[in-house]
Amino acid sequence: MAEKRATVTCPECDLTETFDKLATAREFIETHRTETGHDATWELHRLAPGVERAGEEAGVCGRPACTTEDSPLYQG
Repeated sequence: MAEKRATVTCPECDLTETFDKLATAREFIETHRTETGHDATWELHRLAPGVERAGEEAGVCGRPACTTEDSPLYQG
C-alpha cells in the first residue's frame, strides 16, 4: 500500500480525501476550487528531509525561530 503524502480538506462541504501523490492532491484542490468555488487546503504528511531543511532555511514557514538568515536560500 502506498504511503499517504497529503490530506485535502474542505471545511465548506466537509470533504476529506487522502492522496499518495502531491501532484494528484494539487490537481484535486484546483478542480474542487473550479467546480465549487471552495478553498480546500492540504496537510502534507511527509517531505524529504532536505526539502524540509531548505524550506526552513528559506523562511517559508514565516517563523523567525526556524529561519536561517545566513542561508543562500533565505527569502526574507
